[in-house]
Amino acid sequence: MDHLNYSHLFYFWTVAKEGSIVKASEVLHITPQTISGQLKLLDAAIGARLFKRAGRGLTLSDTGRAAFQYADEIFELGSELAHVVRGGHSASQLILNVGITQSIPKLIAYKLIKPALSLEKPPRVVCHEASLPDLLSELAVHRLDLVFSDMPVPFGLNVRAYDHLLGESGVSFFATKRLARTYRQGFPESLNDAPLLLPSSTSALRRRLDSWLATLDLAPSTVAEFDDSALLKAFGQAGSGLFPGPTAIEAEIEAMYRVVVVGRVEAVRERFYAISPERKLKHPAVIAITEQARAKLFAQTSDAHA
Repeated sequence: MDHLNYSHLFYFWTVAKEGSIVKASEVLHITPQTISGQLKLLDAAIGARLFKRAGRGLTLSDTGRAAFQYADEIFELGSELAHVVRGGHSASQLILNVGITQSIPKLIAYKLIKPALSLEKPPRVVCHEASLPDLLSELAVHRLDLVFSDMPVPFGLNVRAYDHLLGESGVSFFATKRLARTYRQGFPESLNDAPLLLPSSTSALRRRLDSWLATLDLAPSTVAEFDDSALLKAFGQAGSGLFPGPTAIEAEIEAMYRVVVVGRVEAVRERFYAISPERKLKHPAVIAITEQARAKLFAQTSDAHA
């Protein structure tokens, strides 16, 4: 490889972040032709193409994704260095990049991350929300330190990642006070024909709920299905139907969404995992998260089930 020109790398990094040469040219205040020329020089220096055509746009090649990861770290460190030189805080602060699947309740995610923020030297937490496959792809190239999921790594997926069970919780059904008055009596049989707001059919919780309902021969009326747990609860808060949530955060759901518990189902267990690229956890913040989750957040509900 020829000597790497960091100006060329900066142009590449900006194009990758902005999504196109035109947008990057507006940010950098130089012509698209100049950026294109610099990218060709960088391709030649590295010995591989960093972008490939995708319709009228550009997408990163495999080499480009690896280069972007390094460039991201280089310019992040450069930004921190400038901050320190100007009299800012120490650049030794750890960064914790966390991926959170859309099916994880936001309150659970906060409670899981909270112990890391309480460390003597807390990390700067950067949260990313996406589907599990997308997050595992980011984990595989070390752009994430940890992924929170309600299901383990799918079998057969060619990703080096390890599951760490944080705990499990029973499921409670919630509703506005008006709806609760109608469906609380005779629960769970009252769920028959009841308006339900449910997670999407791809979620682990949905599969367990469907199995439980079928076992009891109950056929509720599904009003809507959601990938995002917060959107599901927002519909529930508006009175569109009853909705499930982890018993472990029952009080918080009632307070935040101004709903009440209709009934509890211990037979349906919702499990939560931390997925890391390493079998033995090393990041101090990740260790704090897993220890506190097992000792406090899920301890009561897990003990009750045992």
